[in-house]
Amino acid sequence: MGPLLRTVELFYDVLSPYSWLGFEVLCRYQNIWNINLQLRPSLIGGIMKDSGNKPPGLLPRKGQYMANDIKLLRHHFQIPIQFPKDFFSVIIEKGSLSAMRFLTAVSLEHPEMLEKASRELWMRVWSRVSVGLWESSGRTFDDFLTFPRNVFRVMILPSPLPQRIYCPPVTPLSFDEDITQPQSILAAAEKAGMSAEQAQGLLEKISTPKVKNQLKETTEAACRYGAFGLPITVAHVDGQTHMIFGSDRMELLAFLLGEKWMGPVPPAVNARL
Repeated sequence: MGPLLRTVELFYDVLSPYSWLGFEVLCRYQNIWNINLQLRPSLIGGIMKDSGNKPPGLLPRKGQYMANDIKLLRHHFQIPIQFPKDFFSVIIEKGSLSAMRFLTAVSLEHPEMLEKASRELWMRVWSRVSVGLWESSGRTFDDFLTFPRNVFRVMILPSPLPQRIYCPPVTPLSFDEDITQPQSILAAAEKAGMSAEQAQGLLEKISTPKVKNQLKETTEAACRYGAFGLPITVAHVDGQTHMIFGSDRMELLAFLLGEKWMGPVPPAVNARL
């Protein structure tokens, strides 16, 4: 019998770009490391309120740093992430309550769909990609939405330097894709592979006490672990619990797990690019 799987929980909200980065890294490593990855949809607004923290976009210096940071992390993590055109409206005013309730319903009813559904909602908020850009490379927009398994085949260019990855500039659409309206959530769900009937059934559950209470309980659990923002990764190792904040401490997570850190895009993923 091999070593027991260690449980790793990721608490996240699709409003958080750093949550997307941590999410993709853990999804890439879940079959490399000896872990049982559990995705925990949470509400970042509730965590901010409970901790007294503020979103970085409300603090000018943090906001400017974040904008520059995202540009660099896009290349480093090989994730097509960029700022919404109207950051304040999309992130601050509209929020993510409906989206996170929907993901909570997915986690309760169809947990096997949670990874794909979460990714599609991040794509709507944090990655506006011109259809023409990808079709001109011989791929369709649907091919792009299979990210991250296939998309980078169109991003690897011949180079005298090994493994040089090129992330082309992304031409924004003329609007920010929404995650608050029912039709927007249904569109993301169908892109994730759900049938229209399945997606509609889950959407109808977001106003039920069961789903509302579950999202509240998950958010409160993150607060009990000490969260003051998202993402947080909680590792349960040898009877101890370790909370790690952010997406840039995965090397520390590897250390705690006794696993090897091979960067945000491990060789097993590069082999599929």
